[in-house]
Amino acid sequence: MLLTIPLVLGYWGSAHPALDSFAHFRLHLAALIAVLALPSLFERRWISISFALLLLAIAATASTLANPTGVAIANASANIGEAGPARYKLLQMNLRYDNPKPKEVLSLIGRVQPDVITLDEVSDYWREELKFIEPSYPHQIICTGSSHIGAVAILSRRPFLHPSRAECLSRGSLAIATVSFGGAAVDVGAIHLGWPWPNGQHWHVERLEPMLSAKLGSSAILAGDLNAVWWSQTARMIATAADLKSLGNIGPTWLVGGAPDFLRRYVGLPIDNLFVKGRVIPASIKRLPTTGSDHLPVLLEFGIVPAEEQPSMQVRTRQLLLEMKKAG
Repeated sequence: MLLTIPLVLGYWGSAHPALDSFAHFRLHLAALIAVLALPSLFERRWISISFALLLLAIAATASTLANPTGVAIANASANIGEAGPARYKLLQMNLRYDNPKPKEVLSLIGRVQPDVITLDEVSDYWREELKFIEPSYPHQIICTGSSHIGAVAILSRRPFLHPSRAECLSRGSLAIATVSFGGAAVDVGAIHLGWPWPNGQHWHVERLEPMLSAKLGSSAILAGDLNAVWWSQTARMIATAADLKSLGNIGPTWLVGGAPDFLRRYVGLPIDNLFVKGRVIPASIKRLPTTGSDHLPVLLEFGIVPAEEQPSMQVRTRQLLLEMKKAG
């Protein structure tokens, strides 16, 4: 019964960042409440309370996974036919600044061959390791952070449009570059937020909101480790700032370093987030095998809806003459 207090308080994350911190553990709290309530179902004097607790746990889980702030990938990908035959890949990875297995990271990139990679925790150590794939990903922006864990980076096989406008913002916690996907311009952002309350995540988001609004154009992808779950107030603030749509339930991606991969996939926190808008249509999302980090890599496959072609001057003139003939 005591666990219902933080569970319920987590729904009031918009009132104070402290309450939003409870929201991150909503599914874990719901599961724990259900497990603890089950034995009491066999005690006649506790059966009604235990049943109510089970219903609360089920309702909390269902309402979270059906959160309308997230776009279910199955629904979004139903429109992928509009994007034509071309498919592109974006790989999101929190490298872990001191990852002891850099070869596994580079090997995964080689196997998957994404078009664009967004990276978090690119430390000085990782700057040296990433030089090995620079020939394959010549278009890069690698930010400099203010701490030893490093900053964010964007690596791309596809050319940057206006390379001089690719920039690092907010002490290396946000990078934005405009990438050409078969001639279609899409703003790609890599983001890494600090920890939630009592740390300064809420303040960090407020500082980033005007940057996201100003820098992300009509078609964009934003990927990164928010240190916040996709149903949190933090994620909603990020999405609202740039009119983005969260891709919702990617699945758990983080658990403390050294934890087995299968535990990270099932009991971890889903704090790696993906957002899209405009002409970008997601086709699929999957979590890839661990590469020595405390985060799982996430692969997004997507298409881009072609821009509406403007009729040529000759066609427009012919249409105008036809309209004049009909009128007169």
